Amino acid sequence: MDFAITPETQGLLDTAATFEDRLISEARDREAAGSIGAELTQEMGRAGLIAPELSTHLGGQGQTKVSAGLVTEAIARGDLNVAYLQVVGSLMGQVIARNASAEVAEHYCRLITSGAETVAIGLSEPDAGSDAGNPQTTATRDGDDWIINGTKSMSLAMTSTATVIFARTDPDAKRGKGISAFLVDLDAPGVTRTAIADMGQAAVARGSVDFTDVRVPGNHLLGAEGTAFSQVMQGFDFSRALIGLQCTGSATRAIEDTWGYVREREAFDQPLSKFQGVSFPLAEAETKMAAARLLCLNTLWLGDEGLPHTSQAAMCKWWAPLESYHAIHQCLLLHGQNGYKQDRDVEKRLRDVLGMQIGDGTAQIMKLVIARESAGRAYAP
Repeated sequence: MDFAITPETQGLLDTAATFEDRLISEARDREAAGSIGAELTQEMGRAGLIAPELSTHLGGQGQTKVSAGLVTEAIARGDLNVAYLQVVGSLMGQVIARNASAEVAEHYCRLITSGAETVAIGLSEPDAGSDAGNPQTTATRDGDDWIINGTKSMSLAMTSTATVIFARTDPDAKRGKGISAFLVDLDAPGVTRTAIADMGQAAVARGSVDFTDVRVPGNHLLGAEGTAFSQVMQGFDFSRALIGLQCTGSATRAIEDTWGYVREREAFDQPLSKFQGVSFPLAEAETKMAAARLLCLNTLWLGDEGLPHTSQAAMCKWWAPLESYHAIHQCLLLHGQNGYKQDRDVEKRLRDVLGMQIGDGTAQIMKLVIARESAGRAYAP
């Protein structure tokens, strides 16, 4: 494994670091607004912090997947919500770059990397989150176009200008088959968006999107008809590791802040950090974050090398968010009553990171993926 940081990657990380304290100080404003904001999104794009692994002709930096992960982590230290721009940008950028025509790919990928627009992923449905291979959303041919009907739940729903949705094009196909992917304009006639109020991650503007007889041009079909489920699963091997680093980045900053707090806060005539009951939980959390971080970086390195990493990606997705939540929870407790106040950064981080145990694949599904990779599909649940 080689995680050596090139000068180009270091430049991106240095740039991301300049945003960190500002992202923290403005996080409550974004939460109240229910949006990351177009100005900040464009600023991140101009800095090269969205989908840096895409080819330069698509607006990217031509960086490695490992570099994309490090950038995600650096942004998440400031705000996990803003780091989602990079995670979904990389995921959607990869899906579009691999499966769209050259013209469509260049157009949309450049919009993504520049921060001019965001493209949401429309996979989950209100009545079926984990059962992604059995969508109720349908796409029916109408001449050279497609007509989309159905409902999707998606992050960035309220602020994105387009989405890649997954719809059934063969009603007789088995689960996981006969599903196609389409690039859909979210301002198209027949699209209705409704905001969802979540306990955390308000700035990612999650919403329910209804598609009623939405017409999509034929050249917005991504890849071959009926093969979309395998397309998106390949993309998840990348994004699951990014999500792991999104979580560890946020938790690591919380741990660092808490070390500072317990050094300064006194009880029984000495700093709190002098007590084992205070310092040891932080030491344990720091150890687990280091291990989770290495797991995620190793997964991305395997991806860069073209080696199998589906199982490792699933490990990243279920374990890193869980341990990050535990770490931030411990940080909140060590702040005592101050950590429980609504205006504290640690309280917001706890709510935000909790959602990553649900979105983009639950722990149960991730463990199923690992079991099937290790034992074989015929011998696993």
